[in-house]
Amino acid sequence: MLIVAAILAIFVYGMIAAMLGTILPDFSQRFTLSPKQNGNIALAQAVGLIAASIFAGPLIDSQGTKAGLMLGLGLAALALLLLPKSTGYGSIVLLLLLLGLGGGCIVTGAFALAGSLGGNTARTFNLVNLFFGLGGMATPFIAANLFKKNATKLCLFAGLVAAATFAFHGITAMPPAKIGFDLSKVGSVVGSPVFWLLGVMLFLYVSCEVGVWNWMARHLIAQGVGESKAFNILSLGFALGITLGRVAVVPVLGSVAPKFVTLAAAAAMVITLLVALRTKDATVAGLAVFCAGLAMAPMFPTVNSMASEAFPEVKATAMGLCQTFGWTGLAVSSGIIGAIAGGDPKRLKKALLILPLFSVLIVLANLALLGLLK
Repeated sequence: MLIVAAILAIFVYGMIAAMLGTILPDFSQRFTLSPKQNGNIALAQAVGLIAASIFAGPLIDSQGTKAGLMLGLGLAALALLLLPKSTGYGSIVLLLLLLGLGGGCIVTGAFALAGSLGGNTARTFNLVNLFFGLGGMATPFIAANLFKKNATKLCLFAGLVAAATFAFHGITAMPPAKIGFDLSKVGSVVGSPVFWLLGVMLFLYVSCEVGVWNWMARHLIAQGVGESKAFNILSLGFALGITLGRVAVVPVLGSVAPKFVTLAAAAAMVITLLVALRTKDATVAGLAVFCAGLAMAPMFPTVNSMASEAFPEVKATAMGLCQTFGWTGLAVSSGIIGAIAGGDPKRLKKALLILPLFSVLIVLANLALLGLLK
C-alpha cells in the first residue's frame, strides 16, 4: 500500500509538471493572454513550488507524511477542478500558484514516504521517480489523443485523478511523525556545508533540465533541423532518455555509492550537452539529447536521497529545503537564457552554453561532497 501510494503521488506530480505547457495555448487563446502574462503564470507556479518546499518538510517531519501528502493532493485537486471555471488572467495566476503549492508538498511527501520503506534510498527514489516521467508523458498524450487539446476536459480529468489519489492516501496507514521532533534541528541542516552543496547541485541541475525542455527545440530549429523533427527529438528523445535512465540506474546504485553516480552523471551531462549544442546534424543531435536525458535521469532523485541520508532526524525538511534551490532554478533559468540570447536566434546557441557550464559546476560541487559524505 505504501509503495503504491508513493507511486501514485509522484505520478500525479508528473501530470502537474506537464500541465501548464499543455493547457496554456488553449487558455491563451480563450482569454487573449500576452506572452508576458504567460510568463507570469509560469512564475506563479514556480513561486508556489518554492514556498511549499520550505514548509512541507517541517510539516511532514512534525506531523507525519500523510499530512503533507493529503495537503498537497487536496490543493492540487482543488486547483485543477477550479481551473476550467477561470474567469481570466487573475484567477489563472491564483490557481497556478495553488497548483504549485500542491505540487511542492506532493513531491516532498512522495520522497519522504518512499524513504520510509527502508532499503537503499537512492534506488527506491529513482524507481519511484520513474513514474514522474510517466505522468509527465501522460498529460500531453491524453490531451492530444483523448481530449483534442481541450484544456477544460484535461484539467477535470487530472483533478479527478488527484482527488482519487487523495482518497487512496486517506485510507492508507502511513508512518507517524517521529516523537520529539524539534524545528530547532533545522539549524543543523542549514549550517551544514553538505546541505548547501546538495542545494546548489539541485539548482544547477533543474536549471539545465528546464533549459533543455524550454530551449533545445528552438536551438535545433535555428540550426536548420525541421520543426517537427526538433520537437520529436525533445519530446521523444529527451523524455525517453530520462525515463530509461531511471530504470537503468537502479541496479547500478546497488553497488555504487550515490555520490559517485551523480558525479558520473554530471560529467556525462557536460559532454552530451556540448555535442547537442555544437552539431548541426539532426541524427547526432537526437542521439546527444537522448544521451543527455540518460545522464540527467538519476540527478534529482539521487541528490534527494543523499539529503535524506545526510540528515536522518529531519529527512523531509532537508529534502524540502534542497528542493527550494531546485525550484528556484526552475523559476530563473529560462529568464537567464532569454536575457543572454535577447531576440536573436543566432545568440541562442551561445546562451545555451550555460547548460554545459552549469554541468561543470555540478561536477565541482559533487567533488567537494566526496570527502563530506560517507
